Amino acid sequence: MTSLHTLPVPHPTSAAHEHAWLIESRHATSEGVVLYVRCGDCGTRRVDLQAFPAMPPAALSVELDAR
Repeated sequence: MTSLHTLPVPHPTSAAHEHAWLIESRHATSEGVVLYVRCGDCGTRRVDLQAFPAMPPAALSVELDAR
């Protein structure tokens, strides 16, 4: 039986470090370019959006542990 008052168990990412994001895939959308990125060190993944070519990408998702 599942309780409605429980929260998912958080899975912290690996030891804290500055991620070195590598682009695995990119797709043009009406909002800009969606980037699927992975940290080259720990494997953590994230989805970013680069709304304008001259601006750096911004995170659209939380960091997802590589487990």
